[in-house]
Amino acid sequence: MAVPYASATSGDKARAEITKMLQRFGCESVGIMDDFAEHSVLLAFKHRGRAVQLKASAKGWAAMYMREQPWNHKRRAKRQDYEAAALRQGQIAVNSMLRDWVKGQLTAVECGLMSFEAVFMPHMLTRDGQTLLERVADAKMLPPPEDK
Repeated sequence: MAVPYASATSGDKARAEITKMLQRFGCESVGIMDDFAEHSVLLAFKHRGRAVQLKASAKGWAAMYMREQPWNHKRRAKRQDYEAAALRQGQIAVNSMLRDWVKGQLTAVECGLMSFEAVFMPHMLTRDGQTLLERVADAKMLPPPEDK
């Protein structure tokens, strides 16, 4: 199976598209930041005074890539270099995934399928700076998932 976004080449282009979409939607501020220690990308924006923030992990993408394309001794690169390359590609891929996710969510809002709150509420910041999703998890408001 082909790994989605394995051929993504430009995080900058995807970021520019995210910014353009959110500006067109009416957001008053947009920021995209790399967390190199965590291997993640943080997208933050403000719409009508509501702050929204979400983090996308390149580690998750790299793990999926490594499952589908595992390192073996026939590869030219050492295992450590191969894994580092997967993380670097993941850092690029998550930008493209965020772009596509934002486009889908904004389309759902614009065509009336869902409200802005229904789409972005888990990622809205509460007064103490946590996302609503983090707050719900900390307060154990949802039952734990069932084992398969």
